Amino acid sequence: MSEILREVLETPVAGSYDVLVAGGGPAGVAAAVCAARLGAKTCLVEQTGVVGGVATSGLMSHWTGNTRGGIYEEILERSKDSDDPALRQTINPDRLQDCLLSMLAEAGAELRLYTFVSAPLMEDGRVAGVVCESKSGRQALRAKVVVDASGDGDVAARAGAAFELGRAGDHAMQPMTLMFKLGGVDTDRAIFPQAFEHRIEVPAGEIQALGKAELPSPAGHVLLYRSTLPGVVTVNMTNLTHVDGTKAEDLTKAQIACHGQIGPIVDFLRRRAPGYEKCFVISSAAQIGVRETRHFKGVSTITEEDILAARVFPDWVVTKAHFNFDIHNVEGAGLDAHGSQATFTQRKGYTIPYGCLVPETLDGLLLAGRSISGTHKACSNFRAMPICANVGQAAGVAAALAARAGVQPRAVPVADIQAELRRQGVEP
Repeated sequence: MSEILREVLETPVAGSYDVLVAGGGPAGVAAAVCAARLGAKTCLVEQTGVVGGVATSGLMSHWTGNTRGGIYEEILERSKDSDDPALRQTINPDRLQDCLLSMLAEAGAELRLYTFVSAPLMEDGRVAGVVCESKSGRQALRAKVVVDASGDGDVAARAGAAFELGRAGDHAMQPMTLMFKLGGVDTDRAIFPQAFEHRIEVPAGEIQALGKAELPSPAGHVLLYRSTLPGVVTVNMTNLTHVDGTKAEDLTKAQIACHGQIGPIVDFLRRRAPGYEKCFVISSAAQIGVRETRHFKGVSTITEEDILAARVFPDWVVTKAHFNFDIHNVEGAGLDAHGSQATFTQRKGYTIPYGCLVPETLDGLLLAGRSISGTHKACSNFRAMPICANVGQAAGVAAALAARAGVQPRAVPVADIQAELRRQGVEP
């Protein structure tokens, strides 16, 4: 018979802040930097030893999607590793991490690495900080405002905020991927298919068709990207479907399964892809790439119709966001039937309203990153890292203003947030 031992734990308060940010990916770093720059006493808590999330420890190849104005452009300019315009959005993970650490230090944000946010600290029904676990033990960190940039909205979910997992109806979620890098590639001869619909003829046939026929399912597409280093290529080809990024056991399953696909993928590329005949693995990501989990219910919800209409919301806080409906097949390799890449025609960009960052009923908390309030299809667009970084910027600004005024985030006048964002270069 299993038993649960209920303990009464004394939890020391290890710090008190104006703004606490949970999660150190692009959205979290942006939120912490922007809050601290406005004078808020800010702490960023990250469960790994690396800031940047999938962009760094996840070995992401490049900044997919785009925005104009805002902190993303600053990050891009400060971290770029090549003067070649074609490689401007290509990521060197180590250089990017140096950039993000410098920005945090310059802003005066406190950083706690190797620290796992295990629970929200609740007072009078609102989020008043977080409880953390680390080598230092169990500790509480108080905050006037918490920004949940954990990717999966762990703080918000455990605080009771309403959400939907995956797409409406069946709760299916996009697959996970473990990125890796190859060395020994003859880049003068190499092919670089960079989208599911990018079809290249090679001696044995068309590369996407070959991948689908020969790679172990649910892998099967071929996505290869230049790096800024000679002979090095970033590979986005491992794939695992029917896994839930909010479950540790599924994350473990995905890490193991995707790592096991690397060998067959390398063998395939050596046999089928020109320029890859002598390639070899030089590194694989320390964390699995999770594309989709919780979609929270906010004061507002952005939809695919809003994106296609290039809608400018009155309470905009992110502007000129641009990507496509990059829905990876929930059942296997390639683009999902509901996705749209080459057929995506909206080139104007769109805005994201402040209400998407504010949980419908929960106070003391703002959302940042891919877990903001949006539909499954809309999320496949705004989950792109440049957009997430600017969502983080908006959350950091709003959190700092709320802490300064002593009000809940939902009570901050949107005009005040927009005025500060305009000062930082964000325009609708």
